[in-house]
Amino acid sequence: MLDTLPLSRKQLRSVAQATARICIWHGAVRSGKTIASLLAWLLAVAEAPPSGLIVVVGRSLQTIERNVFEPLTDPSLFGPVAAQIRHTRGATTATVLGRTVHLIGASDARAEGRLRGLTASLAYVDELTLLPEAFFVQLLARLSVPGAKVLATTNPDSPRHWAKVGYLDRAGELDLRQWHFKLADNPSLSDAYVRSLAAEYVGLWKLRMIEGAWVVAEGAIYDMFDEQRQVVDTLPPMRRTWLGIDYGTTNATAAVLLGLGTDDRLYAVAEWRYDSRITRRQLTDAQYSARIRTWLEQQGVEPEWTFVDPSAASFSVQLWNDGHPGVTRARNEVLDGIRSVSTALDSGLLYVHRSCEGLLSELPGYAWDPAASAKGEDRPIKRDDHSLDALRYAVHSTAHEWRHLITTPAALAAA
Repeated sequence: MLDTLPLSRKQLRSVAQATARICIWHGAVRSGKTIASLLAWLLAVAEAPPSGLIVVVGRSLQTIERNVFEPLTDPSLFGPVAAQIRHTRGATTATVLGRTVHLIGASDARAEGRLRGLTASLAYVDELTLLPEAFFVQLLARLSVPGAKVLATTNPDSPRHWAKVGYLDRAGELDLRQWHFKLADNPSLSDAYVRSLAAEYVGLWKLRMIEGAWVVAEGAIYDMFDEQRQVVDTLPPMRRTWLGIDYGTTNATAAVLLGLGTDDRLYAVAEWRYDSRITRRQLTDAQYSARIRTWLEQQGVEPEWTFVDPSAASFSVQLWNDGHPGVTRARNEVLDGIRSVSTALDSGLLYVHRSCEGLLSELPGYAWDPAASAKGEDRPIKRDDHSLDALRYAVHSTAHEWRHLITTPAALAAA
């Protein structure tokens, strides 16, 4: 197995030193921490006492399968050992080196109940910072077999995150070993791939995901937006169009039309808004649907897809019944969506037409919540963000369509 993997000295050293009760690999994306931690975990499975369960924990069963078992079963990574790892997609158990391994998803605080009554000898945790703190505390309590330990990986988060404050910063007080990885620590990555990956992250995410720094989210979220450069009065012909809708009853309902121009740039082409607080009159789902449809007809556009606020189920049904094109749930991972918009803005791909008044009024004031940052959480201030949410739905839900453009010479020159 060691002959198959191109391991760096730091990776090999971390595997050899992973003898503490708590072992944590943290740092940049694709920096080699996952492979090193999986190798250390396989060695730990081979030596684990027969008593006590072996568990793998992640945000969900799907992330465990993607981040843990896909690489483990890849012969190009783990050679003949991969054949000794068996897992059926969707199953909550797997067989690793002849041992039964239990897979546990921990998406919220209620997941703590899945550990009740469990006695474990070995645990592997994927993306530690995404788990509830109470779950991790309970997991440590369940590692009660003599010599039991947990191996965990994570990308950096806020410096006030519970994993940083409660564990990494207290390594000298605890039976804990940690290893920090940077992108340069992965010997298998080509220079071209590193440049391409670095171009996908900006601002806060570049510091965390590329440089591996634990930095706080503070200040303006879209501080890379340059009104002088990225607000346009004329638009090129659009090759493709999509619509993002943020639905509100007591708050504003906003629709933002996103287009991919013939110049291979993204444009917030037009915007429709209705604010019941200003008009002092709420509309029905049918009225919202009819007005948005009329507005699109005036624009002379029928979008390929309409990405709707996932919480607005009744409104999505109304749009569908009215024959609105391509109605689907928007991808609503807030932080990932903000990162997609940030990347598009910073790379010079995303521009806003001057007619999008609501969007332009919201962009400068969109900021991180300092109260949340003080608790180690990344959360925007939930105020004056309806057009921004509509934009985020459209941009993030179509990221697979445009992300490759950020590496083109035109996009890089515009940045």
